[in-house]
Amino acid sequence: MGDLHLVGTEHQADAVYALQRSKQRARFHKFKEMLQLPVVDLEVLRKLSWSGIPTAIRPIVWQLLVGYLPCNSDRRNVALERKRKEYQDGVQQTFARGIEGLDQTIWHQVFIDVPRTNPKMALFQNQATQRCLERILYCWAIRHPASSYVQGINDLVTPFFLVFLTAYINEDQDPESYDISLLPPEILAAIEADSYWCLTKLLDGIQDNYTHAQPGIQRQIIKLRELICRIDAPLAAHLQSEHVEFIQFSFRWMNCLLMREVTLQHTIRIWDTYLTEHPHGFSEFHLYVCAAFLTKWSAELQRMEFQEIMLFLQDVPTDDWQEKDIELLLSEAFMWKSLFHASPMHLGGSK
Repeated sequence: MGDLHLVGTEHQADAVYALQRSKQRARFHKFKEMLQLPVVDLEVLRKLSWSGIPTAIRPIVWQLLVGYLPCNSDRRNVALERKRKEYQDGVQQTFARGIEGLDQTIWHQVFIDVPRTNPKMALFQNQATQRCLERILYCWAIRHPASSYVQGINDLVTPFFLVFLTAYINEDQDPESYDISLLPPEILAAIEADSYWCLTKLLDGIQDNYTHAQPGIQRQIIKLRELICRIDAPLAAHLQSEHVEFIQFSFRWMNCLLMREVTLQHTIRIWDTYLTEHPHGFSEFHLYVCAAFLTKWSAELQRMEFQEIMLFLQDVPTDDWQEKDIELLLSEAFMWKSLFHASPMHLGGSK
């Protein structure tokens, strides 16, 4: 009887897997159809992408959603060639006199931060990758003097770099351990340029997170505290009673967009959704994701005192998270946004 039950369970698992594969193929086909249109409808693409983007076409979809690639297919190749050349010309001009000709304060901070970026991932410990990141971050900094380079921006370039790398390697190759020195120089230059421009597009929407005193982050932290007071009053009261200030743990959540709290692959899945929440995915919607993330641990936190809370929030136990955990996080964030964002008293009345 037990064997019969086991066989039945295996058949059920096979059926579920087959259904999931069928759904994935259908979604992929929808994406492919849309991308083959002469002009991509961004609104339709955003709706389709909210629940995740297939790995094989994520590079082009991200470039469309972030506004780097034109929606008109006839203009894409010309636009890519122009932007890539513009970046490479800028790099050559910037580094024409070598390292000695750079702003040493900015360069020093970039130079010491790059090796700390994803230190356990082979891709980002590769010297060729690190030289790319140094150029991207330094060039961005000198072109944006209002903010210049701030720690945390180094994290934000890595999802773009890894995603764009996948366009040039085989599906069975792991991008996180890929040796990019094996790529032809022109391919590596294209990945670097595309990463620079897409990072620029992202930061254009949240640049006040990185200007003097980082006012954008300060506002986000205040809004997060107000939001938690509304959706989980007992947790908010407990944090207050333990003298836990939101800035003590959530500054990093805003500065690095939760990238230190979840894996890079999970970050990429989250960014699929952020890019569809145009134009405020990395600011307003991120706030609701942070709220969902904090309230997920509400029961545990309410049993802790100050020191335990701080230690817990500095190293939240997400190592065993799977994609379903990310999907749940995004769904809860969407629910909170639906409930509170249109409210007349939305977060103290600020829209």
